[in-house]
Amino acid sequence: MGDIRQGAAAALWQDLVREAQAASGDALDESRESYLVFVLLRHQRDERLLARIQALEWLHAQQQVGRVRTDALRDVGDRCLLVAGLFPDLAQRRRVSVDYFVDLGRGAYQAVADAGRDAYAELFAHLAAGYRELVSVLRRIRGPAGAAGLLRPAPAVLH
Repeated sequence: MGDIRQGAAAALWQDLVREAQAASGDALDESRESYLVFVLLRHQRDERLLARIQALEWLHAQQQVGRVRTDALRDVGDRCLLVAGLFPDLAQRRRVSVDYFVDLGRGAYQAVADAGRDAYAELFAHLAAGYRELVSVLRRIRGPAGAAGLLRPAPAVLH
């Protein structure tokens, strides 16, 4: 993968996603590629990403209504995508398979699609259908020259 030291965050993530697609052979369409870059940008500084228990987050989302519910389900889908693609070792530490995160995340995106309208519903149905391809691209980013380190929570500063 190329040098990632220069450029705006969105451009850097987009370059990494495109390089990963080329290397993995998984060609994402524009909507999936853009959404994946959005997810990476949105969660790049999420210090609690790996601490969250997605099944509990999903259950909490089910208790919500309307936009709060769909946003919470979207977040579950996004975080499961990142864990499955960039941090698969977390699944092993939690004694579940990576497929657990894939199935939970895909189901969350499908629930967003089922509850949404028009283009929003269509986007999330499309993301749910191509969830494994999104994970595959992230796995390629995770490789030895990848950028998974950019998503890792910063260690606590000791005083």
